Amino acid sequence: MLTKLPTTESFVSTNFLIADNLVPDQKKHQLHALSKQNEKVFFRKGSAYYHVSLANHKANVELLPCKAIKNNSPVHNLVQWLQECSCLIVQAKNSEEMIGYIHINEFISQLLTYFLELQAYITTILETVDESCTVIDQSKQVIAWTKGAEELFSVKKEKIIGQLITNFFSRDKLEILNTLEKGTSVYHHQHQARENQVVLINSNPVRINDRIIGAVVSETDITSQIRLNKELYEARERLFHLEKEVTKLTSKEDPFQSIRGSSPTLKRTIHKIKKAASTNTGILIYGESGVGKELFAKAVHHIRENKNAPFVAINCGAIPSSLFESEIFGYEKGAFSGADLKGKKGKAELAQGGTLFLDEVGEMPLEMQVKILRLLQEKAFYRVGGTREIHVDFRVIAATNKDLKALVNEGKFREDLYYRLNIISIEIPPLRQRPEDIIELSHYFLHEISIKYQQPIHGISQEVMQALLQHNWPGNIRELQNVIERLVVFAEDGEIHLEELPFDIEKKHAPSTLPPEPAANDNRALSTRLEEVERKIIMQELKKAGGNKQLCAKNLQITRATLYNRLKKLGIHG
Repeated sequence: MLTKLPTTESFVSTNFLIADNLVPDQKKHQLHALSKQNEKVFFRKGSAYYHVSLANHKANVELLPCKAIKNNSPVHNLVQWLQECSCLIVQAKNSEEMIGYIHINEFISQLLTYFLELQAYITTILETVDESCTVIDQSKQVIAWTKGAEELFSVKKEKIIGQLITNFFSRDKLEILNTLEKGTSVYHHQHQARENQVVLINSNPVRINDRIIGAVVSETDITSQIRLNKELYEARERLFHLEKEVTKLTSKEDPFQSIRGSSPTLKRTIHKIKKAASTNTGILIYGESGVGKELFAKAVHHIRENKNAPFVAINCGAIPSSLFESEIFGYEKGAFSGADLKGKKGKAELAQGGTLFLDEVGEMPLEMQVKILRLLQEKAFYRVGGTREIHVDFRVIAATNKDLKALVNEGKFREDLYYRLNIISIEIPPLRQRPEDIIELSHYFLHEISIKYQQPIHGISQEVMQALLQHNWPGNIRELQNVIERLVVFAEDGEIHLEELPFDIEKKHAPSTLPPEPAANDNRALSTRLEEVERKIIMQELKKAGGNKQLCAKNLQITRATLYNRLKKLGIHG
C-alpha cells in the first residue's frame, strides 16, 4: 500500500477560536467582531458546538451546528459527516481538548490534491517499469497500458486505452478476465497469450471493500527462453544417444565400467547401488558436487531397464523456475513460433517406460514440488494449456548434494515429497574418503588427456602424487580431472611440475591440516595414515564450531549425513 494516503490529522486546520461565556445581550456583536479577526470561530453552548458564519458578509451572524470528532477517526467517515454539516471540530485522541477543525471547502481542495499526487505516482511507476502491465476496470476497458505491453503485443497505448480489451485479444487468451470475474490471483503462471507467444504472468483483482472494481496483470515474454531450452534439450538428447552407441561398441556389459576406482569404499557403494537397482522403487542418491551421481543413475538405469528404454535427465537447479512446469509436463501446440504442430512432450512423458532422473532435486522450486509429488503418486498429469490427462509409467532416480532433511526443517523442501523420494537412499563417497581412487583416477585422466592434446607425459612424480593425495578435493572427481588437464597443458618435455598445481596456495595457508613427517619405522597403510589426518581435521573443525555439527559440516563443505558417517567410522564422539 502507498504510504502517501491522507489521514484525518492531515486535514485539520489549527487557526481557530472557541467563544463561550459571552455577555447575552452582546453575543451576536461579539461573535461578529471575533469572526473578522480570526479565520474560524466556534461557539460552545453546553456540550454542543456551533460554527459562526457571517451571513451574506453583513452584520448578521449565523450559528451552524458542528459535529465533534476524534483526531484518529477514519478518513472515509469524513465524507459522510461533512454532508451532514459543513464544518467538523476535532478533538485530541486521548482528551476532550479541541485541537482544530475541518471545513468542507478545504477538505475538498486537499482531497483533490492528494488524488492528483497519487495519480502522478502511479503514472510514473507504470511509465518506469520495463515489464508489460495491463489494468482494466470493471467494464473490461483498458485504463493502463505500459511501454512493455506495447512492445510485447505490438499495440500502441493511444489505440487501446479506453477500449474494451476483448476488442484486441481473444477472450479465451485473457487470464485477466478470470481475475476480474472470479477474483482469482496467479503468480508465475505460464500462459499462451497468442498463437506464437508464451508469457509468464502475475495477476490480481483490484478490490474496494471486498468489491472487485478491476484487475491488473503483468507479463514477461518467455518464448525465446522456451525455444533455447528446447534446442538445449535436443542437443543433450543427441549426446546421450551418442553415448549409448559408444557404450554398445566398447562396453563389456558392465554398466559400472565408466565409474573409475577400486577402493573398498567405492566397491561397497557400487554393491549397494546394484542391490537397489534390482528393485523398481525410487532411489535417492546423495553426494557432493563432482562425485558422478549421474553416472551411478545411468548404471541403475542400464541394470533394470531394457536397452531401448529412455533415460531422461532434468537438472532441477539449471532450469529457470518460469520454465520448470513446461519442461516437466510439456505444452500444447502453438506455444511458440517454429514449434512442432503437435506441441512438445515434457520430460515426464518422454520417460515413459524408462527412467526419470531428477538431478539436484534440492534446487527444485517450492511451488513445483507439490506438482512433482502428484506426478510420482498418481503417474498422471496435464500438459501446460492442456485438458487431457496423460498417464505414464517410469522409474524415478533423484540426486542431490544438499541435506534434504535440513531443507525440510527450514521449510525449503516439502516433507511429503522428501519421504516419497527417500525410499532407498545411497550416498556416493567424496574423493577425499577414498584416497586409493585418487591414484587410479589421476593416471587414467593423465592418459586420456595426454592423448587428447597429443602430448606424451612420462608420468606423475611422487612429489606431485603426494600433493594430490593431501588435497581436500571439494570439487571431487571433476576437480581432479581439471587439475590433471592443467598439469598436462603446462607440462614441458613430458614432465609435469608441482608449481602448476592450482591449490599450492591452500597448502601454504593451511599447514595444520598436513600430516607430520612420518617416523622412520611407520609402516602403516596409506589409508590408516589418511584417516589419522582426517580425524585431526574433523576434531579441529568441531572445536572451532563449538560442537555444532551442522556448522562443522558447512565449514568442511560436506553434508551433515557425510559428517555423521565419518564421525562413526573414525570413532569420534561428541
